[in-house]
Amino acid sequence: MLKLENIKYSKNSNEIIKGINMEFEEGKIYGIVGNNGVGKSTIGYIIMGLSDYKPNDGRILLDGEDITQLDVTQRAKKGISLLWQEPARFEGITVENYLKLNRKIPREQIEEALEFVNLEPNKYLKRFVDKKLSGGERKKVELASCLLLKPRYLIMDEPDSGIDIMSLDMIIKVINRFKEMGSAVIVITHRKEIALSCSYSYLICAGKVFLEGTSDKIVEYYEKTCDTCGHINYLEED
Repeated sequence: MLKLENIKYSKNSNEIIKGINMEFEEGKIYGIVGNNGVGKSTIGYIIMGLSDYKPNDGRILLDGEDITQLDVTQRAKKGISLLWQEPARFEGITVENYLKLNRKIPREQIEEALEFVNLEPNKYLKRFVDKKLSGGERKKVELASCLLLKPRYLIMDEPDSGIDIMSLDMIIKVINRFKEMGSAVIVITHRKEIALSCSYSYLICAGKVFLEGTSDKIVEYYEKTCDTCGHINYLEED
């Protein structure tokens, strides 16, 4: 289990994350839901251990071990991975070599991963992961990479970003595939269709967990209230 206990994070004297508590179990899908600018992605970066996102207070526990001070590489070795909202470009590296990452992965597994994200292997294996690939294509390549990596905990930051509306079903299919593999999937999103693929969600507002529960209830509240509130729905007394 991965636990966040009273996590606080400030930047330039601005308190961004204000004492959040969360739990994630392997084999389940979780949503971190909220409007833009409320701290959703920051929570993901804190979990991943990015250097600019060290919490000022609180603990991150993995199977009871305090990993708060571990860096991103050490956390990756423990099975925590992050799918970036904006996929990177790698000039001079082919899709095939990017997916291998110096690992001995059979060619057929690489092809299966590409097919699973709706990329034809014959068209993409020898292409470079550079600006000639669209953002949506690079996002699919990263999804295929995560499928091959098989992380214990996968943070997906706005997984539908750069993906056309017709590919939403593919994104949801991939999310469920990770669940079948036994991964805990932590989906950062503001899109209803993606949030409803999660079994449990945390609604974030003003850097705090405003509400948590089954995703259908969270989405219903979010649609009725958060879309129009301008981030002011957090009540201090709650």
